[in-house]
Order: sequence, then structure tokens, then C-alpha cells
Amino acid sequence: MPGFSKTVISPEETLKLAPEIGRHPTARVWVYRYAHDTEPWILSIATYAQPGSRMLSLGGFRIAPESRTSIPGWNPDHEAIDLAIGMDEKVYWSRLLKVGGPHVKRDFSRIVGGKCVMKPTPGSRVGEPHDRELLDFAIACFHDVEHTGFFLTTGQDLGHGIMSDGKTGSLRYLNEQYKGSVVADTGAPTAEGNYWMLVGQLKGAGIPLKGAVVGLIGAGNIGLHIVDRLLTDGATPLVVEAKAEIRARLESRGVRCWDAGGKDAFLAQPMDALVLNAAGGSLDTATVARCAANERLRVINGSENLVMPDPADEEVLRKAKKVFCPCECAGMMGYLTAAEEYLSHLSGDAFRIESMYDAARALEAPGEQATRHVIAGGYAQTMTEAMQQIYG
Repeated sequence: MPGFSKTVISPEETLKLAPEIGRHPTARVWVYRYAHDTEPWILSIATYAQPGSRMLSLGGFRIAPESRTSIPGWNPDHEAIDLAIGMDEKVYWSRLLKVGGPHVKRDFSRIVGGKCVMKPTPGSRVGEPHDRELLDFAIACFHDVEHTGFFLTTGQDLGHGIMSDGKTGSLRYLNEQYKGSVVADTGAPTAEGNYWMLVGQLKGAGIPLKGAVVGLIGAGNIGLHIVDRLLTDGATPLVVEAKAEIRARLESRGVRCWDAGGKDAFLAQPMDALVLNAAGGSLDTATVARCAANERLRVINGSENLVMPDPADEEVLRKAKKVFCPCECAGMMGYLTAAEEYLSHLSGDAFRIESMYDAARALEAPGEQATRHVIAGGYAQTMTEAMQQIYG
């Protein structure tokens, strides 16, 4: 197995490393930073699980793409901390709304948020010549961190796919050597949850789904699934997508598309809803201002991680009478799928992905009720506050 060194960063130290944790008064995040002995690879494992707690730390394993690692000042510790906070918010929302598969609903008390973020080098990402060595390093770290006294469960995230041998899936390779790495495709259940939250929000705003115009930023696996749903149900999707091949595929189906440079023109289009599923940061301050200026736009959601760099911008949306559902809420089904698969296997039961589609539908009612509540109250509350009042 590959050699590594480990640094343990306490919650008090992570607060200094990422001061924004202070906005979350209950956040106590540990970080386990692993450095490969001979390669400049860093794996940061952030978790709410306290040492010796026997808690189940849920969160995907992100092999950071170049679009993230090239951001000035980027580091894996900080990204893992931010994502772990988001994951624990998803756990919070699923508990509050009582959404989940049968095993998770019985075991909520031992689940907390976490995240694993790998800083690779060119040539070591999945599909590149040294991907196996990078994943072997991750596997060794996953086994080591469990000696701390909690259980790590990872699932799909950015950076996974078919390895350089042309046939092995990266999640399958991880699972064969570390059972806490689950293999279910979390994208489809995530998209289903996002879709049903959207349906609920539109209902709450009094907008029929058939004939609604829905803008989507990002058309990867999740976005494409939502587009399919919208087209089937008679809605009109508009899409911003960086990849030309995806835009061409959608345009062949009659979907209007813009590249990343056309985002401003896209946001000026009359639309009823906006759905966010890109790689992160889609709701920057400039985008929020354009959303606020779009007179027809009523509801916003998505499952994108780290979607709003400045949390104060949520207040801009509220004042502009836009109902924003936190992506940690609309995007909870991915974490729930990974948790359900892991707990099913521990119980000796067969995991049924269909159970997650059933669970996803449960997001429609909270979406409708909270959106209606916000609008009836004259937008005096955010959707977060409305859901806490209704379900708390």
C-alpha cells in the first residue's frame, strides 16, 4: 500500500482555517489531511463525526477537477470543510422533512455530514495513466481514518468515471477494496429529488408545470435527467451548458442552449424557475442581481454544491420576491442514496434504487407548502425559515 503522512486538524483549528464555519454555530468539523509520500497528492477528509463516536460520516469522494484546483487560493482542506457543512445541512433537512429510504429513517441518529476531497496532479485523475495509483492512495487513507473511531461512507461526486484501462469504473474499483465506498448512481435520485422540489415550488407559486419555462444552469447527469422530465411534462427548458456536445444533443431535441459566455443573455430570458446544477458558485453576486431583475422568475432551486459564494445574497433574492430553496435541501437525495445502500448491506438486505425514487417524491409537498407560505406572508420569510416553521 502507498505510504503517507497524516495531519489531524481539530474543530478549533478548522475554525481558523475556514472562518465561515462561524456562521454555523453548531458546526464542529474535524479534518484528516493525508499527504502521499512521493507524489504531491493531498486527500482531505472533513467530518462532523467526533473521534470514537462510531457515527456514520456521509459525503461523496471528490477528485477535484482542474476547474476547481485552478481557482486562486483553492485548497482541499477548505473545500472539504465547506462541503462537509453542506452535507450536514442535507442531513438536517432530511431529518426535518422526514425524507429518506427505510433504513436511513431508522438510523438518522448516527448519521452526520462529511466530505472527502482529493487534490490530484495532471495525469492522475480518473481516465489518466496514474489513476490507479491515486485511488490506491485514497483507499489506504479511508482504511486508516476509520481507526479514529467513526465509519466513512463515500459515494459519487466530481471526478469519477471509467479508469485508464477503459473498462473499470472508479467507484467499483474503490468498493472492491473499501466497502464504505458505495457504487449506486446517486445522480438519478438526486435529480428526482430536485425535480419534485421544483414541481412543489411551482405549485406553491400557482404556476402550472405544463407550459412553465424553466432555466437550468448545468446539464450534466442531473441536469439532463431534469430536462427529460420537463419535456415529458410539457414544460420548456432553457439551458446554460459549457460542453458543446451536450448543447448539440439538447438543441437536436429543440431545447434552446447557451454556452458559459451566454449566461447573462440566458438570465434575461423570461422564465418561471431556475435550477442550478453546475460545478459550484453559480449564484455569485452578479448572477443573483440578474435573477432579482428577472421580473417573471419566481422560484429557484438545485442540487449544486457551494452554489452561493456570499450567503447574504439570499436576502437579495427574498427582497426581489424570489423563493430560493437551499440546494442542500433540494439536493439531499444523493447522500440519502449512498446511506441507504450502505445501511442495507450492513443489514443483509438487498438495496433497491427504486426505493429512493419513491422517497424523492416526498419533497413535492414541502416545496409546495413552504413556497405558498412565503408568498402568502408577503415574502417576509425565506424558504428556509418557512420550512423550519412548518416542520420544526
